[in-house]
Formats: sequence, structure tokens, C-alpha cells
Amino acid sequence: MSLKSTFLGAAFAAVSALAVQPALADDDGPTDTQIAHIAYTAGNIDMRYAHLALAKSDNPQVREFAELMLRDHEAVNGKALALLKKLGAAPEDNPTSQQLNANAAVKRNEISALSGGAFDRAYADNELAYHQFVNETVENAFIPAADNKEFKALLGVALQVFQAHEGHAEMMVESLK
Repeated sequence: MSLKSTFLGAAFAAVSALAVQPALADDDGPTDTQIAHIAYTAGNIDMRYAHLALAKSDNPQVREFAELMLRDHEAVNGKALALLKKLGAAPEDNPTSQQLNANAAVKRNEISALSGGAFDRAYADNELAYHQFVNETVENAFIPAADNKEFKALLGVALQVFQAHEGHAEMMVESLK
């Protein structure tokens, strides 16, 4: 089984978890605090992938992308935490966040066993698939389900950043073929 198909399987498992997520809140979908936790978790996962890339890759393009992931995801997560603090709310752990972390641990173990060009290609493929998954989820599940207008706006801004990441990851995948 390829690394890409393994990740996609994990992503589909997480999407399935998102599909049942409404049971955690009400019939309208997950709560804002559950969405915040899932989004924060997804950002932290990508930062861990970036740290792995910086530790393992000598490729300037991969390293530049990883540094961008750290900078942008730290910024978005910081804004999310500041908004939650302002609103007097806390992210609510949930089965979707837990499943994302479990899937990411498996993926990190798979990619960390690789080196050189094989690592770079696996990292790039994973980043593209991960951003496609996250962008789809933010756009079609999180933004429509969010109740707080400020939080919904923050998700919209984050989506624009993550869509740019997806485009950058797509170019990286192509250049590493």
C-alpha cells in the first residue's frame, strides 16, 4: 500500500468521524468549541509534520514549505486561542480530534522511516492530501456549522491561508516527481 493511499484512508476515517460529529452537539452539527478543538488539533498536527521535515530533509524547497507551515499555523492557532479567550470559551476535546491525532501518529511514523528523496516526496504528498482534506472540511463542515460570527470569520481567513498552502504543496509535489 502506498503512503498516499494510507494517508487518504486515514483522512477518510477522519471525515467519517466528522460525519458523525453532530451527535456530540445537537442535530445541527458540532459546537463552536468542538470545531475550535478540531481545527487547533489539525494545525498542531501540521506543525508536527513540519518539525519532522525540518529534522529530516535537506531539500531547500521542503524546508521552506515546512517553515511556512510552522509560521502560518502558529499564527492561526494563536488567533483562535485569543478569540476563545476573548469569548471566555475553551476548545472542547472530542472523538474527531482524538481520531485525527491517532491517524497523524501513524502517518508520522510511516514518513519518519523514510529518508532523502523518498522522505521529501512522502512529506509533499502528505501535505497536499492533508491540506485538501482540511480545506474541504473547513469550507463545507466547519464554516457552515459555526455559530459565532467572529469565529466563522476567523475560519474564513484561515481557509484562505490553507488554500494557499494547498497550492504551494501541489507545486512542491510536482517538482519532486
